[in-house]
Amino acid sequence: MNKLSNNWVKQANYDFEVAKFNAKSGHHALACFLCHESAVKIVTAYIYSKGAEFVWGTSLSDLCEDAMVFDPSFDLVKSIAMLLDKYYIGTRLPSSLPGGAPYEVYDKSDSEKSLEITKAVFDGVIKRMQQD
Repeated sequence: MNKLSNNWVKQANYDFEVAKFNAKSGHHALACFLCHESAVKIVTAYIYSKGAEFVWGTSLSDLCEDAMVFDPSFDLVKSIAMLLDKYYIGTRLPSSLPGGAPYEVYDKSDSEKSLEITKAVFDGVIKRMQQD
């Protein structure tokens, strides 16, 4: 793993820990958003670890497609990771939800689900990074 990739892994881990803290504190919308962010960063770390010079985007579906260039089995990670894409906008922008501000709409079940998905994404990505 190169230095850039390692920095992305460290930041992904940090964001995931902060997501867990926010979920425990009742900040469920923020926890869901940070889960998405940490998953984006861990997939980005994988792509950088494969020698990419530039990684662009925040869609996990798209980033996983990019990762599949290096490892076709990344479609398994994609099938899970893309579930987090719904937390990118709705958890942050009040105009994206008809039912109120994000902090009023997202609840404990949402943050628990996003944490579970993120853990699965991390496990899949780290496993692939360790195979190198």
